Amino acid sequence: MPRPIHATIHTAALRHNIERLRAAAPGARVWAIVKANAYGHGIERAYEGLRGADGFALLDLDEAERVRRLGWRGPVLLLEGVFEPRDLELCSRLNLWHAVHCDEQIDWLATHKTHQPHHVFLKMNSGMNRLGFTPARLRAAHARLQALPQVDEISLMTHFADADGPKGIAAQWAAFERATEGLPGERSVCNSAATLRHGHDAAVRGDWVRPGIAAYGASPDFPEHDAAHWGLRPTMTLASRLIAVNALQPGDSVGYGSTFVADRPLRAGVVACGYADGYPRHAPTGTPVLVDGVRTRTLGRVSMDMIVVDLAPVPQARPGSEVTLWGMAAGGAVLPIDEVAQAAGTVGYELMCALAPRVPVSVAE
Repeated sequence: MPRPIHATIHTAALRHNIERLRAAAPGARVWAIVKANAYGHGIERAYEGLRGADGFALLDLDEAERVRRLGWRGPVLLLEGVFEPRDLELCSRLNLWHAVHCDEQIDWLATHKTHQPHHVFLKMNSGMNRLGFTPARLRAAHARLQALPQVDEISLMTHFADADGPKGIAAQWAAFERATEGLPGERSVCNSAATLRHGHDAAVRGDWVRPGIAAYGASPDFPEHDAAHWGLRPTMTLASRLIAVNALQPGDSVGYGSTFVADRPLRAGVVACGYADGYPRHAPTGTPVLVDGVRTRTLGRVSMDMIVVDLAPVPQARPGSEVTLWGMAAGGAVLPIDEVAQAAGTVGYELMCALAPRVPVSVAE
């Protein structure tokens, strides 16, 4: 039989989360963000759960071609725009909308030969300081685009740096409002945290919201709020089974470096899962895990192919017992990916995206 580790993508949860985000920003259209291969879920696997969105937003042309091959005829947005002039040919052929965040991209548009004018999203740098025109330069960029016959519609966008924290969106939102006052075009500013926290405000939610991680069932402002607080459901489950059970005595150690030493008699289960499967190597002793739906903890270091778990809370566990690394156990218990990520000093985004190619993946409702 194959190694027991596997991942499951939950289509119904994806569908539910999109509708939950739509309800959080009534009147706005919703982008399904499928960059990073749909946050590790796989674009083709996630498509049925996400197609209730109003458009797909992504990073590169390969992802855009995959979405079109799946039959999507609605809007597709390149969030970072094009990377070289010839990319515009594919934008014309596939009818892609694309961000414009620098002068070079405007220069490329000016020399592009197309029969179909492009819909662009002019990006403003309101304080994130990654991509976009500064407030002082935004109007000049807008005027250049407006003068090009290659450009049809110009929408306006920015990206919040602190929507998930105490600093909030106020300063960036005010800068965006001032810089875009009087400019025509649709607005798109809200990421996951801004959608959930501020989507009730018609001005802030604008015309399009861009929720990423929330669509995949993780909380954008964990640990202040967990996914259940926002009404989100986990969309990825990583599960395996126990392949051995060992009886430890006081003084026995576990794993490389002997970082865990038993202080009492203990049953320890060995799980077919390791960092080569995408489980975080730096997850310390105490990282939560479910065995037969019961919460327990990891012991010692994560190795390439195995982790060890404490079976004290699960005395009935045996080789073959189900182990849920994150997501939904067979009996309905849930281990939020955010809790595993926090224990490992990272975020749920990284765990989703790090799922290894060797892990078999199936799709379920």
